[in-house]
Amino acid sequence: MRPTARLIALCAALLALSVLTSSLPLLGIAWPPLLNSLLLALCVAALLVVASDAWLSLRQPNPRISRDLPGQLPLGRASSLQLTIHHDSPRAITVELFDHLPDLLSSDDLPLTVPLEPGRYSQAQYTVTPIRRGACGFSLCELRLPSLLGFWQLKCLLPVPGHSKVYPDFARVFNAELTSQDLWLGQLGVRQRQRRGLGLDFHQLREYRESDTVRQIDWKATARKRSLIAREYQDERDQQIIFLLDCGRRMRSQDGDFSHFDHALNALLLLTHVALRQGDAVGVQTFASDQTTFIPAAKGHPQLMQIMNAVYDLHSSLQPADYIAACEALLKRQKRRALVIVLSNLRDESDDELLPALRRLSRQHRVLVTSLREAALDDSLHSHLETYEASLDYCGAVSYRQSRELLHTRLRHQNINLLDVRPQVLGPQLISEYLAMKRAGAL
Repeated sequence: MRPTARLIALCAALLALSVLTSSLPLLGIAWPPLLNSLLLALCVAALLVVASDAWLSLRQPNPRISRDLPGQLPLGRASSLQLTIHHDSPRAITVELFDHLPDLLSSDDLPLTVPLEPGRYSQAQYTVTPIRRGACGFSLCELRLPSLLGFWQLKCLLPVPGHSKVYPDFARVFNAELTSQDLWLGQLGVRQRQRRGLGLDFHQLREYRESDTVRQIDWKATARKRSLIAREYQDERDQQIIFLLDCGRRMRSQDGDFSHFDHALNALLLLTHVALRQGDAVGVQTFASDQTTFIPAAKGHPQLMQIMNAVYDLHSSLQPADYIAACEALLKRQKRRALVIVLSNLRDESDDELLPALRRLSRQHRVLVTSLREAALDDSLHSHLETYEASLDYCGAVSYRQSRELLHTRLRHQNINLLDVRPQVLGPQLISEYLAMKRAGAL
């Protein structure tokens, strides 16, 4: 409880009146003693009124609050939360409301000013923006209520528990109303290449077209129908994809509003959605984290939700990436041949352990390595050299790029597919490479 401006003004008026009456005798002005008694009575009456206002306000029923909280909040996107305030008091009041947010959320709309009508409920909305992934719990709502006469403002903390989860930004997957996957992939900037071979699953027989090759002609069906009949193929299904996600300190690099780890997680979820729609099975294994997470490969929409629930609260650690241990653990768990997609940020100092690990892994699986490239590297290589410090930055960037390219060349010499991309375009580039490999029958 704290005094309002009305109470402060009342106290200031009584104080000024008291100072005035005390100063009059000093100025030689007569002051009837009866007026002193009246002033004292006025002060006592004001004290009683203010105390009664506080006592009656403490006895009035507090409003009841409920929170409409979504179970999932996308990272970095503004979401609307709604509070419902039930007012049981017989008088109309206007309250200030402040919702105690968890550390994962931020909002510029609080506090709210909400008018309450007697015996009715009011609703208030405000927007929050998640700034980190993870589980967030709500506990309290704070109300500031005016007293009956307006001399006091009461602070009321009401328990309003609630729980939600901040997921990576995969809103495009669910909110896009995917009437056509090809159209959606085109909007993402994904380009689907023509397949180069016929190592695909047989789909159906149909009439021969001018664009068909001679190898597609089914001669037995042609003899029966007495017209050219061609075989139509579809992309192979029942393939397995395993993501090997680096959670180490290299993924803590910041690019824009999100870290490399957040960009990699978004790309992982986007490709998971596409691969599951293609009929493939998807699994995930993390490494360089406090606790290794492994999700066996499976098909169907429930697998996407399982992966989301398993990785939404993962964060990059301060541990170095142990590629050898990660590949050995995956080889023990994944016996069937699969496409293993390594999401990491490769450096030249990882040469000694990275190459043997991927060589061992590529004997049993098809390997695709994605190396996230810092935006600062590209900016330094294209900056104007006007100062001595800029020249030093440019030379350092050139040396760093050459060492990265040397490592990438060694990987390609081992027949390991490699993507060296900036984090912002990782998702579309990864999907394009996956579809190209699938259409070429290279999985």
